[in-house]
Amino acid sequence: MCGRFSLTATPEEVQELFGLEEIEDFPPRYNIAPTQPILIIAGDRRRGEGDNRTDRRALLARWGFLPGWVKDPADFPLLINARSETAAEKASFRAAMRHRRVLIAASGFYEWHRPPKESKEKSTPYWIRPKQGGIVAFGGLMETYMSADGAEMDTAAVLTTGPNREVAPIHNRMPVVIRPEDFSRWLDCLNQEPRHVADLMGPAPDDYFEAIRVSDLVNKVANSGPEVQKPAPEADHSDEPAKPAKRTAKAKTADASADQMKLF
Repeated sequence: MCGRFSLTATPEEVQELFGLEEIEDFPPRYNIAPTQPILIIAGDRRRGEGDNRTDRRALLARWGFLPGWVKDPADFPLLINARSETAAEKASFRAAMRHRRVLIAASGFYEWHRPPKESKEKSTPYWIRPKQGGIVAFGGLMETYMSADGAEMDTAAVLTTGPNREVAPIHNRMPVVIRPEDFSRWLDCLNQEPRHVADLMGPAPDDYFEAIRVSDLVNKVANSGPEVQKPAPEADHSDEPAKPAKRTAKAKTADASADQMKLF
């Protein structure tokens, strides 16, 4: 599962990596939570024959996927993640998996190691980022939801897969990571069906990420500064979890802070 992530790269760095013609300015965001706007990249801008401009565009979407057939969002669960193994078959995600695959720009994500309930120990948060730094692209799905009054809202979910070696001791799921050389194939929903991109949805290579134990500051959405990514003072190798945690708890909705809602 992916319930929090961060995007601290500059707009120029995002523009260069994803090959965008333009991008609006935005501030660094250290603690992005469900229901907040997230930056996604879609490849749905159709160009005429002979037009060599990119078909990619950056846009904002609410983190919390809403299928078009939902009548009342208040009665529908918050879908922040979609299991990559079954997304193409699920009613909620089937159409988006075929027609609206996107990339979600991030600097890394947070995950919590949850000990057995009987231990009565606290969950331990980790900041998981690429070892080499830079931007990571999560595989995602997008849906434009239209309410009864005709108002439109772009929504999105992060695709997840099984863990790699670094994440397995912390959690049994992690975001799908799409490599830059695979961006075009992933975004090409016109020619690439879900079965054609299934090979892109495995775990990130071992050693791609590093997991840094951080303090409980990240637990609170209102804490949105760089301090949430500082290593916990007491963290050492002896504190690392010994085996993957098994968890199936449903993600809780987090309220968006006023500052983070103003992404652009």
